[in-house]
Amino acid sequence: MTTTDTTPLPARQMEPIRLDNLLINFTSEFLRMWDTDGSRAKPAAFWRPTPAPDLLPGYFPLGDVVAPGLGNINGNKVVAVVCESPTPSVDAGKGKALRSPDDFELIWRDSGSGSKKDGAVWRPIPPAGYVALGSVCSNGHEKPSLNSIRCVRADLVIASSASDPLWNDKGSGARQSISAWGALPPAAASGEIYLAPGTFVGFNGYSKPADLQVHSLRLQIPLIINPRPVAPLLCGITPTALDLPQQPTFMASLPWFTVKDPLLAPLEQLHTSPFYTLQRTDKYVLVGHAHNSESTSQTFRWTAYREQRTDGLRAFTNSTSVEFGAQWQTNVRTPFLFSARLGHEFTQCEMHSNEWLNTAAIEVVAVVDGGKSVAAYLIQSDYRLLRADGTAVANLFSYTAGSSLHISQYTSEVPENIVPATQPVATETPVDIAEMEQTPTPASTEQDVVSATDSAP
Repeated sequence: MTTTDTTPLPARQMEPIRLDNLLINFTSEFLRMWDTDGSRAKPAAFWRPTPAPDLLPGYFPLGDVVAPGLGNINGNKVVAVVCESPTPSVDAGKGKALRSPDDFELIWRDSGSGSKKDGAVWRPIPPAGYVALGSVCSNGHEKPSLNSIRCVRADLVIASSASDPLWNDKGSGARQSISAWGALPPAAASGEIYLAPGTFVGFNGYSKPADLQVHSLRLQIPLIINPRPVAPLLCGITPTALDLPQQPTFMASLPWFTVKDPLLAPLEQLHTSPFYTLQRTDKYVLVGHAHNSESTSQTFRWTAYREQRTDGLRAFTNSTSVEFGAQWQTNVRTPFLFSARLGHEFTQCEMHSNEWLNTAAIEVVAVVDGGKSVAAYLIQSDYRLLRADGTAVANLFSYTAGSSLHISQYTSEVPENIVPATQPVATETPVDIAEMEQTPTPASTEQDVVSATDSAP
């Protein structure tokens, strides 16, 4: 007899984002601290992130959350939580990634608001060298526990602007006034992600404060680099078939909130694909080859067509939100405000940021001495974005690097007074960019000149 066990499988711990000795993860579980029920203020509730101890042991909030309305946000909202890594910082002088606040300073209490419950909002006072990323709400008028949140080491965050107001108590009748603000991350630097943690920062008054200190987490985009493909060597009159790459050349790891997945909602991404892998696989492709059977030099020409397509790159960005050669960000708080930018080395945009938009063919010209053979190659990079289970998020797209021209030369004739080797003699002719852009000179004045030019006017 076959039976089915309907007992739910235990949830697994989620892999964190690692930044030096800081671990970052996410929770959708909250404890209601205070709400405006009974007050004349616009309805809102203040919540404390409560990382599940079985899934996120040792994790702390960065601050509390304010949400419009009085409804339950559990399972519907996500915020970042943090933990001290058991592995110390690579720089022993930096110390711990997290510290508890030294104290709390009162920002506002609800006295006079008519709310059914007492509540207050507090500003954490961080230790020297650390930053508080959110305010704290207390259920009552007493100071919160120093263990209610953690402050982050200053080198792990970046100063940000204040977002539009999240809530204020206008009309509440309270003796004090308060407005709540979030962080708006700045434009990300190459290879970095700036993440607003989803907390709020309280301020006395309703106008946008010019000196309000808000911060975002400063993350790195991890990049694994494998050996690049070996340049082909022409070992005969006709080139042999090229080996296919055995592994990606570059692999960038993108956290779930930076990718728009057409098949998964944000919370599904968090639980089923917390990280996405953007792969770049480099390979040499043959542009053309020729054998000069004459005794004098001859000129050969080939046309190489670039693989990049403007519509293909645009379709990839529209589908996934990931940009090449520029930052990408979201202005929607669900799940997070962030900005991100891939590294120049990965996108190949450091020297020629507009090359992704250049679809003009490349004209390759070679002047070949008599009795010699040449083969011309370019590097093609194939990009694909994969979920954690290895399935593709969008179609593969490719890029041809016009500056990657490689020439290999083979000499079939051997002087009569030299004993032939058991294997054909093969040589490579290195070509630099400056030489590639020259117009070939007549064979009588220069030998083995190779050039490559764009056919764009």
